[in-house]
Amino acid sequence: MARFRALVEYDGTVYFGFQRQREDQPTIQSELERVIRQIVREPVTILGSGRTDSGVHATGQVISFDSEWRHTVADLQRALNANLPADIAILQLDTAEPTFHPRFDARRRAYEYHIYNAAVRSPLRRQRSWHVAKPLDWERMNQAATCLIGVHDFATFGQPPQGEVTIREVFEARWEKRKEYLVFSIVANAFLYQMVRSIVGSLKAVGDGRWTVEQFEAALAACDRSRSGQVAPAQGLTLVSVTYGE
Repeated sequence: MARFRALVEYDGTVYFGFQRQREDQPTIQSELERVIRQIVREPVTILGSGRTDSGVHATGQVISFDSEWRHTVADLQRALNANLPADIAILQLDTAEPTFHPRFDARRRAYEYHIYNAAVRSPLRRQRSWHVAKPLDWERMNQAATCLIGVHDFATFGQPPQGEVTIREVFEARWEKRKEYLVFSIVANAFLYQMVRSIVGSLKAVGDGRWTVEQFEAALAACDRSRSGQVAPAQGLTLVSVTYGE
């Protein structure tokens, strides 16, 4: 029995998130398991590095699964990509140590959020970004984002997927202007449920003038979920990478 580690890219538009749900609700995990089982002809359960929400995308999701596959790794990758839906692909596939766990072994996770900041909406960008027509002061949003860096209690911006601990360490949090896009990059050891989208919605309030930088900092310090701004729409969020000890 070998353990396989895969780097997965997907468009989450039509899926109810990564984690397996009811049979009538398609998810990334259920599609991957269905196709892997079809190819290797044995029961398979995959593990993922993170549970992305409905509509959230990934270019760097990491999964693992065990199989008695007796052909080459390259053959398995080709077979999987030939049978997966067009909106899911295995970018890399390798064997891993038997103890490898994509979630518990992860050291850092990186997300990007795209705001399409233009007066007129773009139909071609609607499934990859949040359209905000009002001009946003991205430099002031950047100023507010600096207070996120370090070890903080992020209870204002999310809920723990398990247990009650809401303390996380953020290594990077910054905005970048790319033509009509404002792109938020954030790297942390782990994230709370809806943490990135809540932070983005709150920083958007700073950018449009409804909040001051000081109000954003006070919201973080309050550790009170009711103090968060709106939760930004899912389609603008992408899990871009997961970093391990290597």
